[in-house]
Order: sequence, then C-alpha cells, then structure tokens
Amino acid sequence: MDAQPSPDLTTPHGRTIGPYAPVRRLGEGGMGIVYLARDPDGREVALKVMRPELASLEEFRARFRKEAEAAKRVARFCTAPLLDAGLDGDRHYLVTEYVDGPDLSAVVDARGPLTGSNLDALAVGVATALAAVHEAGVVHRDLKPSNILLSPLGPRVIDFGVAQLADTLAERTGTVIGTPAYMSPEQARGETVSSAADVFAWGCVVAYAATGRPPFGGGAAPEVLYRVAHHVPNLAGLDERLRPLVERALDKDPARRPTAQRLLERLLGREEVAVEAATRIVSDIWATSEAPARTTRRSARRPDRSADRRAGAADPSGTRRWAPVAAAGGALAVIAAVLLVVLHPFGGGETEPKGPLGARDAKISGSSLHATVDAVRRRGTSVSVQLTVTVTGKGSRWWPRDLFGDQLSGAALVDPPGGAKFAPAQKDGGCLCSTVPAQWLGEGDVLPLYATYTGVPEGLEQIGVDVPGFGLFSDVPIATE
Repeated sequence: MDAQPSPDLTTPHGRTIGPYAPVRRLGEGGMGIVYLARDPDGREVALKVMRPELASLEEFRARFRKEAEAAKRVARFCTAPLLDAGLDGDRHYLVTEYVDGPDLSAVVDARGPLTGSNLDALAVGVATALAAVHEAGVVHRDLKPSNILLSPLGPRVIDFGVAQLADTLAERTGTVIGTPAYMSPEQARGETVSSAADVFAWGCVVAYAATGRPPFGGGAAPEVLYRVAHHVPNLAGLDERLRPLVERALDKDPARRPTAQRLLERLLGREEVAVEAATRIVSDIWATSEAPARTTRRSARRPDRSADRRAGAADPSGTRRWAPVAAAGGALAVIAAVLLVVLHPFGGGETEPKGPLGARDAKISGSSLHATVDAVRRRGTSVSVQLTVTVTGKGSRWWPRDLFGDQLSGAALVDPPGGAKFAPAQKDGGCLCSTVPAQWLGEGDVLPLYATYTGVPEGLEQIGVDVPGFGLFSDVPIATE
C-alpha cells in the first residue's frame, strides 16, 4: 500500500517546494504527488514531488539526477517538457510545463474515438514527441492514453522524465512498471527495453484512439500480457489510412518496427522531416475552440488518483476544462488534405460495407480457415482491398506465413475481361499491403489484411480477388469514393 503523504504536502498553501509555490493538488500516483504550482515569475507549472520512500532509496537518488538531466534535453516538440529537477530537504521534485487539457483516455471515454484530421494529428503528434524523446537518448517506457494530453495546440506527451525512474521501484519491489495493454512484448517478457517499445506503444495508442479499445483487450494483467506477447492485435474498425503503420509498429519483433522518426516520415510522406516542422503541421490542423466546463463520464464514475499519468487541467471548481478537437477550415484544410492523401493511400468511404463481398473456406496445413473479402474501394486508378481470415477449426493452430509469407504480396487482382493481373503496389522496397505476423494463430483468432493496387482501369466496376490458398473471389464489386 502506498504511504500516506505528509500533512504539509496535503495542504501546501503558504509554503514553497524549492522555488515553486504550490497552488492546488492535482492528483497522486505511485511515483508521487502532483501540484499546480507557480514558478518565481508567476508562471503556472506542474510540480511532481516524489514519494519520501522512493527518495530514501540510494538507487533512486543515484538515478534521479541522471534521468532528469537526460529528460531536460528533450526538445519541446509535442511534449510537456521537463523544466527543472531539484531537492528540497529530503524531497526530490520534477517540474514540467503545465498543459491545460484533458488526457486522451478521458476524451475517448466521454466522446468516443477520434476520427478524420483529429486522428491524423494525434498519430503525427505522438510520433513527433517520441522522435524528440528518442533523439535525446530517452526511452519513455510508459506511453499510454492517459500520458497524452490534448491541449488547444495539439497532443502533448507527458511523464517521459518519470517513467525510467520507476525502474528503481520495480527493481526494489519486483513489480512490473507500466500499463499492460500498452506494454511491448519484450516488456511483458522482462527483456531489455529500447525505443522500439515506445513505437509499439504508439501503435497501441493510435489503435485505441481510433477504435475506443486497446488492441490487445483488457482484463487481468497476466492475460493481457500474454495476448501482447502471443496474439494478433484486434484492429477491426481502425482507419485504413493508418493500419499499415500501426501493424508495422505492433510487430512482435522490435527489430522489425520502424523508428519514431521513420513513423513520422511515413505519416507525412517526406524524408528526413524535422520534428519542428511536424509540430507546426499538427498545431495548424488542431482546432482551438473551447467547450463549456464539464465533467467527463470518467470523473463522474470515480475520482482520478493517478497523478503520474497526468499534469492535466482542472478549473478551481474541480470540473475538468477541455477543448474539443476538430478539423480546421480554409488554408488549414489544405494541410489536412495533404495528410489525408499520404495517410489514406487505400481509399475508404465514410460508410463500411454491410457484409462480406465474398467468402470462402479452406483447409490449409491441417487448419480450417474462413476468408472474406470485406471491402474493395477505388480512388482513381488505385484500388484497396480489405480481407479477413478467421481460424475456424476446433483446436486448429495456423502459422500464417506458411501461406502468405511475411507480406500479403501474393494476393492479386484479376481483370475479368482480359485476365490481366495486378500485384500489390510497391513502396520503399516493400508492398503496400499487410505485414503478416510471425506467430501461431488458434481457433477463433482473426487476421485482418489489406493490399493496395495501382493502375487498375477506371472503367472496371467488378474485379476478381485472387487470395493465396483460397483461390479466386469472382465478380467482386468495386466501390468508388
């Protein structure tokens, strides 16, 4: 059980911690207590005071200064930067920029998943923050929706100066530090963690923001960690603009995941994009209109005690003040359109198909499988195809790469009149198609797949979809955006 805070920290008014004057307490978590405070110039900051029992650990004291100095080197791009770290008597504290906005989990809980330009901006903003964090030699280790604040200027990642300090507590207590639904497979296995773990968490966060649920589900920590390490993520409902990058980010092998910088380049469709430029794009497409103060459903259900996950905003009445995010208009719509073209190479309308366009069963390597063609969409001469393969046989175990290889490059479109075949389009040495997971699937597991094709004649209203192992799905209608 966490130790109770000392009385003078519970009611901090009238005293300072270092040069900072606490104004009110924002929350409390496993690492310490967070206050809204003012610096000597009167500016608002978030002041995190570490728990005395942590400060008494020699390992913590030795790591505190090293990690705090590293965190202060992080550039101020899509982050709540660490401004200061110090010692007041026996109290260690960290000071970060105060971000006025709710966390992502509160917004999704209250209003549902993000869509359109808001989702695009979130994906770019968090990737930008990770690129800045990693460039400074820091690994966040605990990226999750509650550590992403939605400010009027865009998403801001917080607590990258705290997550590594939590290792001291983990080493002393033997507990796992992190949120299971957003931990990487190597974290779940207790292996060495690198910046690739943050990229995996990015994939989980974007999937959550787009669908309203973490891709590996919820429940008891051991069950979630097992799914993280061994199961295919559930990405049903994820916008097809982001699916390919999310799938690559969620690869079980950290060596196969893109870096945060590479994520940023793929999202913006340009090489060597600077994080400063990416931050400007995010800010430009992120609306700043503000809604009346209100309490979210999350706060109505239970008090939020997790100070470590937020230096978030509350007004003096205790209700959360937050700005809804929406796509900007006018010139900003041009920037949003650029993001849309880069992030949405597969087409995609606003309405999902009401049912599969074709279905086939097959027995492959002793496993019973069911495949459906879920959507075929056109934008100009580009056509995207969405497929789903479900393991249906009782007790079946299936290794998808035996059939597809490491990518869905063998799936082809067939022009019925002339018999011409179209292979998935190529980009950056690989196909614009799903990366096939390197793991076993069992009964009931679902494998969503996609592939994108270019140069398909615009006059075609139907197409054949040739799927390895399942054969030709004939006369599949093509939906035009």
